[in-house]
Amino acid sequence: MDELIMMAEEQMKKSAEVLRGTLSSLRTGKASPAMLNGINVDYYGSPTPLNQISSVSVPEPRQLLIKPYDKNDIKNICAAINASDLGINPINEGNQVRLMIPALTEERRKDIVKQARKYGEEAKVAVRNVRREYVDMIKDDDSYTEDMQKRLLDDLQKVHDEAIKGIDNVIAEKEKELMAI
Repeated sequence: MDELIMMAEEQMKKSAEVLRGTLSSLRTGKASPAMLNGINVDYYGSPTPLNQISSVSVPEPRQLLIKPYDKNDIKNICAAINASDLGINPINEGNQVRLMIPALTEERRKDIVKQARKYGEEAKVAVRNVRREYVDMIKDDDSYTEDMQKRLLDDLQKVHDEAIKGIDNVIAEKEKELMAI
């Protein structure tokens, strides 16, 4: 396979990886430390990711336990969680913070599935943009013969179709996980 096609494939795979990371932060009713990704805590005046100032564990399937490295950060951690869009009230236990993950309602599950599909569509758009960029590169390069251009464009389309199928699989997997009770 041509080096150009391999570069395009690599960029398309990155879109799927970003999608996986984004989907891992969606609440599924099961406790996951990834739910707290994106929560920044005021740490001596600067916003700092929660996982850098504390350890997060999952003692039970529907519970998260946050143990800050510095006990003085507990109030700031609680404030950051309350300000986030998680919709979970933190329980301050003095030297640690406990999060009880409530069961998701059917309506909330459907909303999260819609959100997951939206993220999937954004990933597909990113893959299509990569394809368009490489199609333009191939067509603008005069060093390729007409046959070579056609072969490269066909290979690029196959890589694109495979990436789109991969994104669809990731979304279907997340949907299945979300709708399981």
